[in-house]
Amino acid sequence: MWKFLDKHAEETLGAVLLFVMAVIAFVNVIVRYGSSFSFAWTEELTVNLFVWVVLLGTASVFRKGGNLSMTVLYDVCPRGLRLCWLLLGLALGVVFFGALAWYGVLEVLDEYQLESISESLGIPVWWYTAATPGFSLLVIVRMLQRTYLDLRHGTF
Repeated sequence: MWKFLDKHAEETLGAVLLFVMAVIAFVNVIVRYGSSFSFAWTEELTVNLFVWVVLLGTASVFRKGGNLSMTVLYDVCPRGLRLCWLLLGLALGVVFFGALAWYGVLEVLDEYQLESISESLGIPVWWYTAATPGFSLLVIVRMLQRTYLDLRHGTF
């Protein structure tokens, strides 16, 4: 079970969320063209789920080592310099996603304290935004895992 979660958690959850988004959008289109009625809540839900899918995809890409990089310059560097670039990239990524997690927590706390309610569904807004700090921490974990594996196997 843990091996599956370690290798496929982001992809599985992302696929489920994309499926839910597609079904919601499809049902809304059918209802809208079949009648003069439209579900107002579909945009709210799909936009917020899309943010979740993007962060899950980011975590998945970092786990696989497929992040965007300038490999032309990296590949011609000597091994010692590549190690420096790898560690610099890790540090910058941890700082960026750490800041995203920190400010995400502050946003969730503000929304919770202010009792912000979503306009369409009338649910607490922090339910949506709680995923931002959580998935940002997941991205950091995946970055650290990938860097550890690259260092361990010497594939940098």
